[in-house]
Amino acid sequence: MTEIRLHNTKTRKKEVFTPIDTQNVRMYVCGPTVYDRAHLGNARPVVVFDVLFRLLREVYEPDHLTYVRNFTDVDDKINARAAERGRPIGEITEETIGWFLDDMATLGALPPNAMPRATQYIPQMIEMIEGLIASDHAYAAEGHVLFAVDSYADYGALSGRSVDDMIAGARVEVAPYKRNPMDFVLWKPSSDDLPGWDSPWGRGRPGWHIECSAMADDLLGAHFDIHGGGNDLMFPHHENEMAQSCCARPGAGFANVWLHNEMLQVEGKKMSKSLGNFFTVRDLLDQGVPGEVIRFVFLSTHYRKPMDWTAEKAREAEATLRGWRKMVAGAEPTTPAQSVVDAVADDLNTAGAITELHAMAKVIAGNPQKDCSVEKGTFLASSQILGLLSPELGDWAEEPDVDFSPFVARFVEIRELAMQTKDFSGVDAMKQALIAAGVEVRMSKAGVELVPGPDFDAEKLEGVQ
Repeated sequence: MTEIRLHNTKTRKKEVFTPIDTQNVRMYVCGPTVYDRAHLGNARPVVVFDVLFRLLREVYEPDHLTYVRNFTDVDDKINARAAERGRPIGEITEETIGWFLDDMATLGALPPNAMPRATQYIPQMIEMIEGLIASDHAYAAEGHVLFAVDSYADYGALSGRSVDDMIAGARVEVAPYKRNPMDFVLWKPSSDDLPGWDSPWGRGRPGWHIECSAMADDLLGAHFDIHGGGNDLMFPHHENEMAQSCCARPGAGFANVWLHNEMLQVEGKKMSKSLGNFFTVRDLLDQGVPGEVIRFVFLSTHYRKPMDWTAEKAREAEATLRGWRKMVAGAEPTTPAQSVVDAVADDLNTAGAITELHAMAKVIAGNPQKDCSVEKGTFLASSQILGLLSPELGDWAEEPDVDFSPFVARFVEIRELAMQTKDFSGVDAMKQALIAAGVEVRMSKAGVELVPGPDFDAEKLEGVQ
C-alpha cells in the first residue's frame, strides 16, 4: 500500500499517515461563510483538500472514506449582507451556496460525502455547550456562554502561541462578563431582527467556533483522522475548536492530523480590493479563464507555500493543458503511475507530480511513430489523480472543426519562396493575420502547424491569404 506522509501542524513535522480505522478514514475541512462569491483565496483549500480526497480514495477506496466540508450559514456577516440588500437571510445563504458549489465544480472539485449547514446542527451545539458548562469548561454570563480558556491547559498548542502572546497579538473583544480576555463565545443573545433559537440561556445563536466541533462530532465522531483548512483559520478558529472539542469529549483526541494551506497572492501582492487585484473565481471564469487552468495554477505550487496567481502562469497552464488533452485524445485512463501517486502521497507534492507528468508527456511526444496507447492511458489516470484532464472539465479545450490544410499549404508555399528570395515580409504578414484570427502558428523544421487558440475567430480567416 502507498505510504502517505502529511505535515501535521500539531506536531510541526511530516508524519506517516496511519488511519484510526482503514475501513473508515475520516476528514473534516472548514468550508465557507456563505454571504458572497468565493474569491481565489477561498478556492485554494477546496482544491488542496480535493487532491487529498482523491489520494485517500485511491489508497483506501471510496467506500472507506468520509469527507465532510461545512457551510457556515449563521454569521454576523450574513446578517449584515441581508440587511444591506433588504433580502431574507435564507435567500442570501441559499443563493451563495449555489454559487459556491457551481464554481467549485468548475474547478474540478469532487463533492464531499457530507456538506452540513450550521443551522441544521443547533441542537447538537446546545448539547455540547451544556456539557462544557457542566464540566466547568464554560460559563454563562449576561445571556452569553463563554469557553473558559484557563480550564484547558493545552490552549495554544496548535498554533504554537502562549496565551500572553495571543492577547498581545490579537484584537480581543473586551467585555465585562468575561473572566479572561481570551475566553471566547459559544452562545450569544439574538435580538428579534436576527436569527435565533431557544436555548437554556435564552433566545440566541451560536458562536462561530462551536459549529464545526458539533458537526464534526456528529458526522465523524469524537476522534477522527484529518482536520484541514487555510492557515488563517489556525488561530483563533482551529485553536478554539480543538480546545472545546477536547474538553467536551475528554480523552477522545479530536483530530489526529491538522493540515493548513498557505495563502494566495496576485501578481506578487496580497489580494486586496484596495489594490484592484481582488478576484472571485467567477470573475476569472467570466473572463474566459477555464476552471481547469485555475486548478493547474493552484497545483503548481506546494500547498504549504504562498501561491502567486499571475496571468502568465494562467497562459502557460492553458497551453500545457491544451497540449496534454490533444495528446491523449481518445485514450482511456488505466492505472496511475506510481511516481505520480508517490509525489502526491509525499505531503501533497502536487508540483512534483506535475513535473512527473511533464516527463511522461515528453516520452510520449518523443515517440510519434510508436503506439503509445498504454502510456497515454497511464498518463491520463495519473493526471486525474490531480483532478486534471477529466471529461467533465474538457469542454473549454475542444478545438473548432476547422480545416486548416489550405492555410498550412499556402503558408508553406510563402515560406519556401521567402527562403529563396530572402524576403520574409510575406511570411510575417500571413503569420500576423493568422494570429489576429486567434490561430497559434507553430513553425519547426518538421513543418508548420496551425492550432486554434482561446481567442480563435473563424470569420477572421476569410481575409487571410
